[in-house]
This record gives sequence, C-alpha cells and structure tokens, in this order.
Amino acid sequence: MKKTAKAWLLLSAAILAEVTASLALKGALEHAGLYAVVAAGYLGSFVLLAGVLRTGMALGVAYGVWGASGVALTAIGSLVFFGEPLTLLMGIGIAVVIAGVLCVELGSQAAHEKAETS
Repeated sequence: MKKTAKAWLLLSAAILAEVTASLALKGALEHAGLYAVVAAGYLGSFVLLAGVLRTGMALGVAYGVWGASGVALTAIGSLVFFGEPLTLLMGIGIAVVIAGVLCVELGSQAAHEKAETS
C-alpha cells in the first residue's frame, strides 16, 4: 500500500473513531455502559492520528481534516441518532470549515511540490 493511501486510511479510521466516541458520549448520558465506547473511541482516535503523523502527513493537514470531518459527521450523526437540529446556517458553517481544510490541503501539496523542485 502506498504511503499516502495508508495515511488516508488511518486518518479515516481516526475520524470514525472520534465521531463514534462523540456520539456515544451523548448516548452515555442515558446508558452509562457507553462510557466504555467513549473512552475506547477517543483513545483509538488519537492512536490512529499518531499513526497518520508517522506516515509523514503534515500535522496541519491531518488535524484539519480530522477536526473538520469530525465536526461535520458528528453534526449529521446527532441529527440521525438524536434528532438534533441541523440548520441552514450550521450547514453553511460546516461547508466553510471543510472549504478551509481543503485550502490547507491544497496549499500543503503545492508547498511539497515546490520543495521537491527546488
């Protein structure tokens, strides 16, 4: 597996672990047994994020994608599982955060390419 494919796979797993933990935290208010899922999810997410960084992905890119994706997926998950509102303004905010992360990723790629040609 290519180094970048491995990084993105680990990052996807880290995001899913973090979102699962965040959603379980809300559920744990009613069902205390879910606190085990919360702890495992957050711990797993950070371990996976460290694995992403070990592949050489830039911290700004990894953390930005992790954070923005986590916010967006948690908002959608809270709508699906808990019936919490997702307003147009919230949707716009999520889109702006994701756009910002894409700019960071594209800027990182451009900087990496520039460094290789220098």
